[in-house]
Amino acid sequence: MYLLPVPISFPNKTPPLGISILAADIGATKTDIALYKSVLSEHTQKPILVTQKEAVYTSKEWENLTDMIWHFLNKRSMPDCISLAIAGPVQNGRCKVTNLDWTVDIRDLKTDLSRENIFLINDLEANAYGLAALQQEDLITIYKGKGDGKGNAAIISPGTGLGEAGLYWDGQQLNPFATEGGHTDFGPRNELDVQLVRYFHQKYEHISWERVVSGPGIYSIYQFLRDEQHIDTPGFLEVQIQQGDPAVAISQAATQNCIIAQETMNIFVRFLAAEAANLALKLNATGGVFIGGGIIPKIWNAHYQSVFLLHFFEVGRLRPLIENVPVHIILNTKTALLGAAYFGAHMQKPIVVLK
Repeated sequence: MYLLPVPISFPNKTPPLGISILAADIGATKTDIALYKSVLSEHTQKPILVTQKEAVYTSKEWENLTDMIWHFLNKRSMPDCISLAIAGPVQNGRCKVTNLDWTVDIRDLKTDLSRENIFLINDLEANAYGLAALQQEDLITIYKGKGDGKGNAAIISPGTGLGEAGLYWDGQQLNPFATEGGHTDFGPRNELDVQLVRYFHQKYEHISWERVVSGPGIYSIYQFLRDEQHIDTPGFLEVQIQQGDPAVAISQAATQNCIIAQETMNIFVRFLAAEAANLALKLNATGGVFIGGGIIPKIWNAHYQSVFLLHFFEVGRLRPLIENVPVHIILNTKTALLGAAYFGAHMQKPIVVLK
């Protein structure tokens, strides 16, 4: 297991053995579902989760989550526990998925699935719990920080949207909690950013960090450079954008000496660095900033690392604090799925064996 400087707090210290858990990471673009079983590790003699089955679904192709779960189980018996990570604010066991026309309510799921043990948490909160399940190779450290690595921590994850979460340090453990910080106001740093804001106001009433630090944000930055800055756009890139995922097409073109694509990605990474620093300041995250999501592990290279680190420390008088903050990239894109599974496992009450 990846050993954080401090442990992450779970509802129960030890999950019971032998239970089955269906976990899902529900996003606007895709939903990952897996079936796990709690078994005893031969090496640590502690419970671990072993994958029994796994599948990925295109979210918008399904009318609701219930039908997707039934399809996944495919006549298998209902698991002991269902634990769901969802992209959106969870309130009173209910969530309207951000960027997807779904509303998930655990009361409805309990009725539809005939299962009482159903848990619903924000996907970035699940990411935070998932840190406890990662291996050393699942992370790369791009900045070690000058402190001891203890204190509050933060997660920022660009994908279809921008997820953010925190982990507060209680003196002994890290305790995950969800935020919707990605929807706070975007803050320009220079004249180009101000021009981008003016351009975005033609499309959006409110300009959040999610509008620029996300997959759709990559495309919006590209459109700004094309339409307002009049940077030449090669025909092949426009064709690829129309035929597939614009963010993927642009990020790939950036590796092919395409000037507008390179400038787009440089601005995207610069904005990621700025908001990561904002989050670190707001949470006093001396325990580290963890960058997750589906985009960064696929595009990261030495150039983007230098762009990120150039702008991460631009916080004025609080630079010494930010210099204490280690920064890691989460390479395992299933961290939220793992986090949901481990959260569900730890929510189970230990099984009492009568002698």
